[in-house]
Amino acid sequence: MKQNLQINPERLWDEIMETATIGGTPKGGINRLTLTDLDRQVRDWFKAKAESLSCTVTVDDMGAMFARRPGQRNDIPPIGMGSHLDTQPTGGKFDGILGVLGALEALRTLHEAGYETFAPIEVINWTNEEGARFAPAMVSSGVFAGAFGHDWASSRKDPDGITFAEALEKIGYRGGEKCGEHPLSGFFELHIEQGPLLEAENKQIGVVTGIQGIRWFEVTITGRDSHTGTTPMPRRRNALLGAARIIETVNEIALAHAPLAVGTVGFMQVRPNSPNVIPGEVFFTVDFRHPETQTLEKMEAALRAAIPEACKPQKLEAAITKILDQPPVHFDAGCIECVREAAKNSGYSMREMVSGAGHDAGYVSRVAPASMIFAPCKDGVSHNEAEYSSKEQCSAGAQVLLQAVLNYDRKLAERHSSKT
Repeated sequence: MKQNLQINPERLWDEIMETATIGGTPKGGINRLTLTDLDRQVRDWFKAKAESLSCTVTVDDMGAMFARRPGQRNDIPPIGMGSHLDTQPTGGKFDGILGVLGALEALRTLHEAGYETFAPIEVINWTNEEGARFAPAMVSSGVFAGAFGHDWASSRKDPDGITFAEALEKIGYRGGEKCGEHPLSGFFELHIEQGPLLEAENKQIGVVTGIQGIRWFEVTITGRDSHTGTTPMPRRRNALLGAARIIETVNEIALAHAPLAVGTVGFMQVRPNSPNVIPGEVFFTVDFRHPETQTLEKMEAALRAAIPEACKPQKLEAAITKILDQPPVHFDAGCIECVREAAKNSGYSMREMVSGAGHDAGYVSRVAPASMIFAPCKDGVSHNEAEYSSKEQCSAGAQVLLQAVLNYDRKLAERHSSKT
């Protein structure tokens, strides 16, 4: 086991700050929505950096990028590590970005040391992890794992009616490799925790054993546009009023399954959205999460029962579509052990934990052994321009990532050696 390879904390930090200028906001965050020109710019940056390390960069037809460093046995599927470079509209500098740049720094450390791994090593940038422009989230890793159909994912539209396929083509990152036809021997994702536990317990590393289940729904409430000044209250079919009642119910459903359940309406469109027109149509999303499938079933059933009840008083019509159903994820025991050993041998304090947020590793785990590493973030704040993880916290996470991949690579070599 190679213990003396050390990532360069200053270099990693400098690259985090450098890429933060691509889509940087006045408040110190990043607005780099997927498949925009800003996304193209950071992809170009990543590609150039990877190629400077003699990596071969390939792209699949969902835009996922794979930067490969050869190993001793290039007939063996690579060990992947990475995350995403897209952000929320008011995102921070670290969400997803630490996972890609930490992996790039780990790869650079191997390159500079001239260290030859048994299996090839790849850094992966997954497309549209955030789901902020094209819902649902994690769409390319979802297609990669067979959770979403390619045509369905490609036809997803942003609020301006632009499809995923059109946007991908426009920035020039629709690759020739079919998404999903890229085998991996394993996958490790470094990410900020996006929660307060590590900081509260003064732990340096989170060893992630799984991800709670997630369900996303799109809801459309239809009433009738009419004049605010001339339509009597009893004759109104106010879609926004119906939506408001449902939104309150979403909150109540989550509270009914506390403390582990959460429920959120995070996106809404009101039509025609005019000061003196009663809203005739409202579109919004619902996000439910819980570690147990059985509880998610109860939450979904409660939502479906509540919608017609909320619509009935004003004779509203409703349509609900489930667009994301990610069951609770349990990561591979061997990968978890590699992370645990890496944190211990690197001298970092740790705790095991289940992720409350969804991640690409969750889908990848359906088709390859996978696990995750969490680094603390200040006050648990994420999806916010104030998001922050220190240089020391970032470098600790990247160091554990490098060591976990080397641990897994060693076990692959041992497994193949025993077969010969």
